[in-house]
Amino acid sequence: MSKNEVNIGLIGFGTIGAGVVEIFNKNQEILSKKCGKPVNLKKVADLDIESDRGVKIDQSILTTDVNDVLENDDIDIVIELVGGYEPAKTFVLKAMENGKHVVSANKALIAKHWKELIDVADKNNVRFSFEASVGGGIPVLQPLNECLSANRFEGIYGIMNGTANYILTKMSEEGSKFEDVLKEAQKMGYAEADPTFDIEGHDTAQKLIVLTKLGFGEYVPQEKFHVEGITKITPEDIEFAKNELKYSAKLLGIAKKTEEGLEIRVHPTFIPQDHLLASVNDVFNAIYLIGDFVGPVMLYGQGAGRMATASAVVGDCLDIVFNENKRISYGPVDSQVKSIKRMGDVVSKYYLSINTLDEPGVLETITGILNKNEISVESINQKTSESNEVKIIIVTHEANEENIQKAIEKIDELQEVKEKSNLIRILE
Repeated sequence: MSKNEVNIGLIGFGTIGAGVVEIFNKNQEILSKKCGKPVNLKKVADLDIESDRGVKIDQSILTTDVNDVLENDDIDIVIELVGGYEPAKTFVLKAMENGKHVVSANKALIAKHWKELIDVADKNNVRFSFEASVGGGIPVLQPLNECLSANRFEGIYGIMNGTANYILTKMSEEGSKFEDVLKEAQKMGYAEADPTFDIEGHDTAQKLIVLTKLGFGEYVPQEKFHVEGITKITPEDIEFAKNELKYSAKLLGIAKKTEEGLEIRVHPTFIPQDHLLASVNDVFNAIYLIGDFVGPVMLYGQGAGRMATASAVVGDCLDIVFNENKRISYGPVDSQVKSIKRMGDVVSKYYLSINTLDEPGVLETITGILNKNEISVESINQKTSESNEVKIIIVTHEANEENIQKAIEKIDELQEVKEKSNLIRILE
């Protein structure tokens, strides 16, 4: 890196890229003073350099040729904001092989190709920074990897998708149906036209992979753990949990150590209303960490969005300028995990919602199935309707996941049960 100035090349002039440009427009003087030398946005590459992004930009730095960034000897740091796997991976690897530091917000790429990316960075003695990939503008990865590194982590719990959290918040506050809130979220720009990635938990899973590697030193690909979205949860489930059980509904990414191994999973979860995570609403995100010495720590803020994410991207650039030769460990050098626990071996409390015909003996049959599968019942509630149906709501004591799944399969086979039962795990 030049001793006289720092030059940055940006690949991807989309929403977040425009945010990066806006930060340089407004705060370049401040950034340069912090670094003690000029910090310049030297080149911006994108296939489309004609569309208005709503920010002022010097037209001379725009290019449609990515090699004007990757092969430019004057550029010290490359920001990759293309997203997805390819061509982003090719761009990142080529930048590092050309001796350039790389900053990325691409959680999909990082979660899928972790080892290759880190190995190439190490081989070429360059920094690879990706604070914006998890939690948007929330400082999470650096505190996890550095400020809290005196700790062995016992658990990491995250609300890491603003779309899902917005939907669950609105369903709780207004009693609206999932489909209606999703349409509203799409109109407001909180949800994509195809929201599958967010509402089915895949976005949260990719972020959890990064957190698990930094927290526990263990890389766990997504196909190795349970991922479940929020599409099955109903307003009735949320209302009953809120008013009767004093729980809030959240889509959680969970990674925690147990005596049997590491539990890693993503799914809707009922959490007590007095838990810190229960207060995280709308499009906000939060990461809740438990260290063996520091205890619980929660990091909270905007988990996505143009300016919040751009803030983290530029922050990574400055950290590289300040600490170009800093050794980055990317989590514990040795894995702190002896094994990955099967989802079937997870032990949890459960909320079961079962719609049945209102006939004698049904409840006794259901509780008998639970007993046969070693599931103890904490409470039972019944809500009848005018259509000769009853909703049976059961909260269990702690039980084995494999056993609860077997029990639900048997319950759903009953003639009196007209639709699949709903299961939501409870975090105490």
